[in-house]
Amino acid sequence: MKRNQSPCIDVCDFSGPKGWCLGCGRTREECQKWKGMKPYDKNALQKELKKRMSKLVAKDQK
Repeated sequence: MKRNQSPCIDVCDFSGPKGWCLGCGRTREECQKWKGMKPYDKNALQKELKKRMSKLVAKDQK
């Protein structure tokens, strides 16, 4: 079974919209809870992070 790796890329800057990290898209609370999350919840968050990061990139390109 594939293990979910943390989306963290060691760019911890929580100045994005809604407190999102500019490196991975998670909030501080999501970062803290990551290790204790169930695989289903991690997968759901991973999908949400893709959407968040695309919003961050689109905002930067304006």
